[in-house]
Amino acid sequence: MLTLHRAALLVPDPADPTAPSIPDGAVLVDGALVAALGPYEQLAHPGARVREWGGLLLPGLRNPAGRWLLERAYHPDPREELGEAPLLIEVDPDRRSGSARRGLQRMLAFGTTAVAGPFELPAVRTAVARSGLTALPGDGGPGGLDPLAAGSPGELAHRALTVGAAADFAVFDAPSVAALAERGAGCCLATVLGGRLLYRRR
Repeated sequence: MLTLHRAALLVPDPADPTAPSIPDGAVLVDGALVAALGPYEQLAHPGARVREWGGLLLPGLRNPAGRWLLERAYHPDPREELGEAPLLIEVDPDRRSGSARRGLQRMLAFGTTAVAGPFELPAVRTAVARSGLTALPGDGGPGGLDPLAAGSPGELAHRALTVGAAADFAVFDAPSVAALAERGAGCCLATVLGGRLLYRRR
């Protein structure tokens, strides 16, 4: 199944200041992989489903506080009426798995496609493996759900978008990379992981 993701501005590699940005750009996804990148006009395909996003499309972000967020913080269940922000409270091991799953889901709402470990708790390792997010080395210590609180989009882009690579990217309600850095990743409109739309702002 081909899907064409169209955005007002496509930035395939925010870490490279010399890499071109593409106004009215698009990413053609075939299954779990990027099949093509370029101007929307050139990639229009009669058999592709088109998703129109507007905004800024760039690689998914890496959250350097992944280990802290998933193994130290607690992500409340909505039924607990404690809000959605991570809390520093003691929880028994039986609740850690559910907390990790909710934390990973909430990270998707910030354009996160990779999290820094290593993960010591078996329940957390399982939750990360099942989520599809990439686990990376490097414990960044405490932090929040917004990866951009720890650095710029260029510093925290997981990997450049390239043809043949995994279709892991996010779309933000921002006109440029500089505007995204100011607004933060909370303006995420959609997160695609392995070609699957796993988060869409309602």
